[in-house]
Amino acid sequence: MDLLVSLTINGLATGMLIFLLAAGLTLIFGLMDVLNFAHGGLFVWGAYTGVFSYAWSGSFLVGIVVAIVTGLVLGFITEKIIITPVYGNHVQQILITLGFMLVLQEMIKVVFGPNGVPVSVPGYFAGSWEIGDVIIIKYRVFIIVIGFTLFAILQYILKRTKIGLIVRAGVMNKEMVQALGINIKRVFLLVFMVGAALASLGGMLMAPYSGVVYAEMGMEYAILGFIVVVIGGMGSFSGSLMAAILVGLAGSYMAYYVPFLSLAVNMILMAIVLIFRPQGLFSTVKG
Repeated sequence: MDLLVSLTINGLATGMLIFLLAAGLTLIFGLMDVLNFAHGGLFVWGAYTGVFSYAWSGSFLVGIVVAIVTGLVLGFITEKIIITPVYGNHVQQILITLGFMLVLQEMIKVVFGPNGVPVSVPGYFAGSWEIGDVIIIKYRVFIIVIGFTLFAILQYILKRTKIGLIVRAGVMNKEMVQALGINIKRVFLLVFMVGAALASLGGMLMAPYSGVVYAEMGMEYAILGFIVVVIGGMGSFSGSLMAAILVGLAGSYMAYYVPFLSLAVNMILMAIVLIFRPQGLFSTVKG
């Protein structure tokens, strides 16, 4: 029983980190119909700027703030320079954002060096709690709480606030919203920046979890993010959360019980979903 609890907590923590990346992808694609393959680059830039700020200041909170600001700035630049010329063309979006992803990855090596950077868990989240025979690592619990909290906040904003109403209305009929005097382009820019900030925050929180940051981690986790979006359903925010949890738990259990399938399990899950429910498990769109 104690083993199952430990594996479940590990899987939930991994799932929450993937969710932060997938949530940004879901916001950007589901609300703006933009395929952003540069998302992994935003993830790794958030990780590096956050980690170096954390090391320089000695404050983990400062690192988080810097990572979020990095995501907002890069999100603004990406939307204005990279995405704006290719709105409405998915093929061009894939090509240009994938190229930008590679540029961001190589720029990490230029600015921060080609070698991986070790990262330690902040002191107040170091260690674990022992409940009977169960050992619960504090930092993983922190990640789980952050993931569910951000999900609740974003759901509230999208469904219960004026800005959320404007965003949803803009998705359905942006011309009508524009006719009401609302600058829908500015609203979509804000959505893109928030999605980028979520990716950068995920990168910063992943750093102490994995113990090291490296330039290629953006591409690796971006693949997981897209797998989660496909499993959950394109544009389904709740679906991304459930799919991220499913992917995290599957990876955790497989790594222990069937190690040789641990790397392949996510692809297997995605293949099964695409075969039997191509619109995604939680999508409201009928396939």
